[in-house]
Amino acid sequence: MSDNLPDRLSADPGSPFFNEELLSQGIGVRFKGVEKTNVEEYCLSEGWIRVAAGNSKDRHGRPMTMKLKGPVEVWLKAPEEG
Repeated sequence: MSDNLPDRLSADPGSPFFNEELLSQGIGVRFKGVEKTNVEEYCLSEGWIRVAAGNSKDRHGRPMTMKLKGPVEVWLKAPEEG
């Protein structure tokens, strides 16, 4: 896990935890030992991730999310990863 990644990061541009520069570099997230590709937001210190809940949308057209609690690991992806 890299020290230069924030404790909390969101993919939603309206969130105060949004960081376009980091997201464009590529962030890998492992939750309970399994790599996840559909993470909308994470928090390392509190140990949770938010993932899309199917295809359902809220009244603003954003995906509905579920908060899952457990051990979270994050890292910067290498350019060839993706």
